[in-house]
Amino acid sequence: MSASRRPRITTSAFPEPPGVVVDNSLVASHAANAKLLQRMNERAVLEGIRLGHPISRAEIARRLGLSKPTVSTALQALYDAGLVREASEAIYPHFGATFYEPAFEAAHVLAFDVGTRFLRGALCDLGGEVRARVDIDVSGRQADEILRRARDLRDQLLQTAGVSLGEIDGAVLGVPGVIEGGERLALGNVPGLDGITVGEIRELIGLEVAVENDINLAATGERWRGVGQGVDDFAYLSVGSGIGAGLILDGKLRRGRNGAAGEMEYVGAGTLADDPCARGIASCAVALLADGGHRTTMEPPYDPPTVFAAARHGDELAIAVVNEEVRRIARYIEAIAAIVDVQMVVLGGGIGANEDVLLAPLRTALASRLPYPPALEVSRLGDAAVVTGALALGLDSALERVVARRRPVTAA
Repeated sequence: MSASRRPRITTSAFPEPPGVVVDNSLVASHAANAKLLQRMNERAVLEGIRLGHPISRAEIARRLGLSKPTVSTALQALYDAGLVREASEAIYPHFGATFYEPAFEAAHVLAFDVGTRFLRGALCDLGGEVRARVDIDVSGRQADEILRRARDLRDQLLQTAGVSLGEIDGAVLGVPGVIEGGERLALGNVPGLDGITVGEIRELIGLEVAVENDINLAATGERWRGVGQGVDDFAYLSVGSGIGAGLILDGKLRRGRNGAAGEMEYVGAGTLADDPCARGIASCAVALLADGGHRTTMEPPYDPPTVFAAARHGDELAIAVVNEEVRRIARYIEAIAAIVDVQMVVLGGGIGANEDVLLAPLRTALASRLPYPPALEVSRLGDAAVVTGALALGLDSALERVVARRRPVTAA
């Protein structure tokens, strides 16, 4: 649509009273505050349209509690920037009113999940619709090689979605580790990850990317599109080769002072040398077998899928190992519940996904030992939890940026 054909959204004019003399610094401060307020209104209107389209100006004003002139000004700016457009059809007769919908294709977000076995990637538009999803096996590879592969994965996602790099308005990468001071990684379990800087990650990928702890992102993903929707206080507990938690409190992700909130490996770390079952499934199976009294058809190396499958078929050793795993997981949940009293704990990770074997005994154990045991659920996002959270975080930032740097669309 040409600029001359775009509808103008009119507002009431309030002329400045004549003859008023003010301090220039106050004028500058007022102008800055007015600009900030304008951007906040634009973001609120864009979010309102995203969540309730197609929608009229009057309905936006009613839902957001803003005046119609304020909504009109914000709408015109968003329309001129190509972030919203007139809806092709309304959901009910509009009697001459104009309805609006988002231009979801105006920008896109990339997400990456760096793991010890897989590098996962996804791309979504401003509406949160996943346009491309690709996983790459990176077993046994060093961190720098994995991150270089992320550059190839980036290009593959762009090609699959039919999107150019210039249309990407945000990217988030999840890593298994703590981002110290927002600049350097520590405590990572991918070889070569410890000590790498965020700047080095960006250079290897060839993209300006935000870096976040993977379990924090998984919790964010559950809050956005998982079992944590509408729950303001919950913990995402990933149980796999290691154990870690992401905390959502008062509806917000909590990282802690050093970014290390939820590093559950350090709860009772001094007891690891005395408890073989605290060192993993395989170690536990070997120790219990050595003690005798447990018949089994299993053979080493006693990996988690084998042990849980055998437990389902009544294998004595496997059942004993699972019972020890329940005890271990319960200990971590008890620590979380005692400190932050969350409403829910969401289990994820390779081991945590075994809900048919774990949930019932865990609920029994927690009910017997906690005055207010949290509800227990298993993640429905599975191995997509981290990239889902990365998309959510990237999308929120992208919406801020597209509003802050909006430019009117040049007429064709």
